[in-house]
Amino acid sequence: MSFHKQPKDDTQHQNHLDGTAKLLGLDLQEEAERSGLDNHFQRWIEDLKDVSNPELHQLVTDLQDLKAHFNGGSIDKDKVAQLLGRLGENTTKAAVFAENPNTAERVEKLGAALTAAAAQVK
Repeated sequence: MSFHKQPKDDTQHQNHLDGTAKLLGLDLQEEAERSGLDNHFQRWIEDLKDVSNPELHQLVTDLQDLKAHFNGGSIDKDKVAQLLGRLGENTTKAAVFAENPNTAERVEKLGAALTAAAAQVK
């Protein structure tokens, strides 16, 4: 018997986007210590990989770098700010790939939350 991963529906994606945007407004260092941040990064990476869109590759790479950075112990604020800023910009641009307008709106909000988090870290 093989396991087939069920694709997420738009509501699941929207809930994840909302949760991630909310998480970015919290203390990222504190969230990293609770492992909540790691779980959000991993789900986000998996969602982006599932889309199989080469235009989203930089997002996946930056998320993997950010996840690894938070798991590495001490936080380099400049590096985190750089990654969050680039993620914010690229996430906002990626909203055009969302087929559902509600999902696109949430992707744009997430991009704004990432950009705001980058400014906060600086």
